[in-house]
Amino acid sequence: MIKHIPVSELKVGMYIHDLGIDWLAHPFMLKSFLLHSERDLQTIMQCGIRSVDIDTERGLDLTAAPPRVELDAVAHSQLISLASATSPLPAQVSLSEEIGRARALKQQASRVTRQIMQDARLGRVIQLEPLEQLVDELTASLLRHPGALISLLQVKRRDEYTFLHSLSVGVLLIAFGQSLGFDEATVRQLGLGGLLHDTGKALIPDEILNKPGPLSVEEFAIVQRHPNDGHALLQRSPDVGPIPLRITLHHHERCDGSGYPDRLSGEAIDTPTRMAAIVDVYDAMTSERHYHRPQAPTEVLRYLFEASPQHFDATLVKAFMRCVGIYPVGSLVLLDSQRLAVVVEHNHSNLICPKVRAIYDTRQMRYITPQDIDLARSVGHGGADSILRHENPEKWQIDPYRFL
Repeated sequence: MIKHIPVSELKVGMYIHDLGIDWLAHPFMLKSFLLHSERDLQTIMQCGIRSVDIDTERGLDLTAAPPRVELDAVAHSQLISLASATSPLPAQVSLSEEIGRARALKQQASRVTRQIMQDARLGRVIQLEPLEQLVDELTASLLRHPGALISLLQVKRRDEYTFLHSLSVGVLLIAFGQSLGFDEATVRQLGLGGLLHDTGKALIPDEILNKPGPLSVEEFAIVQRHPNDGHALLQRSPDVGPIPLRITLHHHERCDGSGYPDRLSGEAIDTPTRMAAIVDVYDAMTSERHYHRPQAPTEVLRYLFEASPQHFDATLVKAFMRCVGIYPVGSLVLLDSQRLAVVVEHNHSNLICPKVRAIYDTRQMRYITPQDIDLARSVGHGGADSILRHENPEKWQIDPYRFL
């Protein structure tokens, strides 16, 4: 049974089901684990966590604690319902037309973001002109085909995560702002905010930033300095706007005041920063890192949905779901027909029924002649196919991007 208890009643031997804060705000490798030592208990308290969920079937019980209703099934049903809504960003060109340009732009953008971090590490003033030009090019690519660039940025090697994460957050914030109908100037500021939000990480020692295991309390305290450090660095660039500055300083704040560095809550966190908090967590959780395996977009979106409105703005989470869809372009999925397929296009009338390219028969364990299927058109017709779940490309040793 899942029980919600105050940290003051937490004991060694209890099984932590949920720490009650998003996983970027604590130093533990997992959000669910057996509490082995007093040191781990002290770490939880030092993180400012006020209450947690425990699983009494996997650890010690506390009979006085009130039970908590599980939201999994309800959240999943609502997630599917939200994702079925119309997407506001239809493509202007085909994926095949844009994918080549998007690959070249990803390489260019990666060089620019690396230079930002290098300049920050050396104490140089951040030059905004190349960043603004980059944001304009990223915006143009997203307008031509939102899925091309976003899908390519899903793939990050561990050694390039720090650079490509900032790029991904910038791209997703541009797409998010476009989907909400923001004006061009605001969208540009959102893009800049995403590219610059982790600038302070340039001052974190590599042995901490790339540590393969959980951080100590002392190491995590160093990591938690990066919003303030980044904000101080950006203030030296006279033309940085207020949106990038606020995003850099407050993208780890949470609606209930459990975030850092200033424990802001409610309306004290402005809309662009709330958007950045959602995007930052989404990209981090769907990416492979030194200590973290990537999670499927569906699972991450469900986490964001369940964590709102305590941690994230619920209205913005729903809008973000409609913006990115639960099956991003480039995802490998298993169909009801037991074929593996690559998502190649969103259906903007129904995001849970994308256009896919079937490439592999799991029953015969062999590649097949690629077949394009519009899952939305097959609904209601005899022999309709549908998506069962995401699949891990590494499990099947398949590179989905070969088939885009």
